[in-house]
Amino acid sequence: MKGMMMQRPLLISEILEYGAEAYPTAEVVSVRTEGDIHRETFPELRDRAAQTAHALRAEGIESGDRVATLAWNGHRHLELYYAISGIGAVCHTINPRLSAEQLLYIVSHAEDRLLFLDTTFVPVIAAVRDQLPEDMRFVIMTDRAHMPDTPFPALCYEELLEHQPTAIDWPEFPEETAAGLCYTSGTTGNPKGALYSHRSTVLHAMMIGLMQSHSFQEGRKVLPVVPLFHVNAWGLPYSALLCGLSLVMPGPALDGPSLFKLMDDEGVYSAWGVPTVWQGLLAEIKAQGRMPREFADVVVGGSAAPRSMIEAFESRGATVGHAWGMTEMSPVGSHGALPAYLADAPFEEQMAAKAKQGRRCFGVDFKIVNEDGQRQPHDGKAVGELFVRGNTVVSGYFRNEEATEAAMDSEGWFGTGDVASIDPKGFLVIQDRAKDLIKSGGEWISSIDLENAAMAHPAIASCAAIGVAHPKWDERPILVAVAAGEARPTLEEMHDHLSEHFAKWQLPDDLLWVEALPLTATGKVSKLTLRKQLAEYEHPELRVLAE
Repeated sequence: MKGMMMQRPLLISEILEYGAEAYPTAEVVSVRTEGDIHRETFPELRDRAAQTAHALRAEGIESGDRVATLAWNGHRHLELYYAISGIGAVCHTINPRLSAEQLLYIVSHAEDRLLFLDTTFVPVIAAVRDQLPEDMRFVIMTDRAHMPDTPFPALCYEELLEHQPTAIDWPEFPEETAAGLCYTSGTTGNPKGALYSHRSTVLHAMMIGLMQSHSFQEGRKVLPVVPLFHVNAWGLPYSALLCGLSLVMPGPALDGPSLFKLMDDEGVYSAWGVPTVWQGLLAEIKAQGRMPREFADVVVGGSAAPRSMIEAFESRGATVGHAWGMTEMSPVGSHGALPAYLADAPFEEQMAAKAKQGRRCFGVDFKIVNEDGQRQPHDGKAVGELFVRGNTVVSGYFRNEEATEAAMDSEGWFGTGDVASIDPKGFLVIQDRAKDLIKSGGEWISSIDLENAAMAHPAIASCAAIGVAHPKWDERPILVAVAAGEARPTLEEMHDHLSEHFAKWQLPDDLLWVEALPLTATGKVSKLTLRKQLAEYEHPELRVLAE
């Protein structure tokens, strides 16, 4: 027997309409490439999104067409988010940090018809224009006064919106209709496309609001440092409108001093980003001797946050939520909100919980399997590859059957490639990426554990642990580090620092100091690039033998 309830499609346009009606004084505050700060209320965002939608239709964009963006976090980019999906087209966000080869691949693979770009990225497109489709059209996201000279024909964003109506009857269509397209950074092979639907996006936005119920209160301000071009800024463009949070958009300046000033000036309560960003902010916080005004909530994702970083924020009064997810998961899959039963626990016990990757979000299921595909217990001891399923998880990759077949198991679960354990209280611990585990003498060493422990040393700003070939042990770990100052601890001193947490055989065999670690397009340390850079590296024992 079926229930007798109305069936209404879950559509992104409904989020926009709700936010404008329910929170008319909430704002979108944007640092623009023109050099100013722009402000618009949620109702003004709705009006301009409607104008953008009319403009898209005037340019011939129809349902199912892919429209690309190459832009920073700002109000125009947000307007496009709602306008493109609102008319049934697909918003394809392009990461500007991709190589030219990858950018050309995804534009071709997605069959983008129109590309909106910030003034900053005109040189990026100019360099590859002759390799892009001849019929592709371009819109510069600025006004006429700031239109740059371009070696290719381009339209002006603000001129497109002129004279367009500020009201629109958003079309209705099935909630399974595609809404957004985001490609993985392509560390192995070509980037793979995750094609999100209206249904998955709306459910993900609601899921974020639920997981952040402790901090997402109407009237507060949230800063997505995570870019709009990186997995929909982790859902914040949608969840903020559902919860009445003003969005503070940082534009291109993501360094510590710039973020500190913006957060301090605007009274940002919650900020979201990857560990590399928070390292810069923490350095500025230490230099200023205080936290930014109103700042009290940090969400860290993208890669494992060192415990030292979590403690640095927590000791200054900011609550840290350690989230985990993937592009293929929209992207959030777990949240690090502290359980109520730990509210009065000792600081040490709380930090031990926060260093884990949190508990699964509602609507996302976890399982871990061994090498034979057999499920392992959630006892905190068993380790295996993590598989996920849920309403916000991809069922395959866009136009890529081979990658889809490799990613999905026989039960329809998606294989994350992460090696993890899950304890009886539901806490997820990512041990490592499967390809980054170091196998020494038949035993596994977690590169993440080594890195997090090393990062607690005051002389280390950032580091990466990788395995190098060894004739006897198969692989041995080495540590590649960036100094926080003038000090350069020796390998022996680092062993003393690490020995409390690791057995002797797990300690790194070498310590290399570098000026900077290579990063992926999403701000994570690129161990693939690092391994290539160290292709000629010889283990210390092999050097001695050679001599």
